[in-house]
Amino acid sequence: MTDTTTPDRHAPDVVDALTQDHHEALDLLGRIGATTDAAERRDLADTVIAEVVRHSVAEEMYVYPAMSSHLSDGADTVAHDKDEHEGLERIMKDLEGIGGDDPRFDDLVTAMADALRHHASDEEAEQFPKLRAALDEETLVGLRRKVETAKKLAPTRPHPDAPNAELFHKLAGPGVGLVDRLRDRLSGRATG
Repeated sequence: MTDTTTPDRHAPDVVDALTQDHHEALDLLGRIGATTDAAERRDLADTVIAEVVRHSVAEEMYVYPAMSSHLSDGADTVAHDKDEHEGLERIMKDLEGIGGDDPRFDDLVTAMADALRHHASDEEAEQFPKLRAALDEETLVGLRRKVETAKKLAPTRPHPDAPNAELFHKLAGPGVGLVDRLRDRLSGRATG
C-alpha cells in the first residue's frame, strides 16, 4: 500500500517566502498608482517601504550568508544584491521624505518599482533556483523561519548609510527596529 499522505509540494521555504514578499511589494507599489488620494498614497508608500526594508534586512542576515557559502558564484552574487539593496534604500529614503502629492512622488515610486522588479527578477530566475538546488528542504524551511523572525525585529525605515552586513543587522538591527517602530507609532505611520 502506498502512502497517500505525502504532499506533492514541499513545505513553504525561504524561496517561497521571499518570492511572496517580492510580489506583495510590487502589488503595493502598483496600488499607489491606482489612487489619487495623497494620504492613501503616502500610507501605501510607508507600508511598502517598511516591508521592503524588513525583507532586505532578513535576506542579508540569513539568505546572503547561505548563498555565499553554498553557491559557486555566491560572493559575487551577494555583492551585486547588496549593491541593489543600497540603491533601493536610497530611493526609499527619498520617497520617505515627501508627501503623496509631491510632483517627485510618482517618479520615485516608479524608480522603486523598477529597481525592485529588476532585483526580484534576478533572484527568482537565477539565484533562488540555485539556492534550492544547493540546500536541502529542511535547511530551506529553517531559513524561512529565521527570515520570518528577523522581519519581526528588523527596522521599518531605510537607513542607507548603515552597513549592509549580517553582523550589523544581527547586533544593531533589533535596536534600530525598535526605534523605527516607536517612531512609526508616534507619527501614526502605518507599517503593515
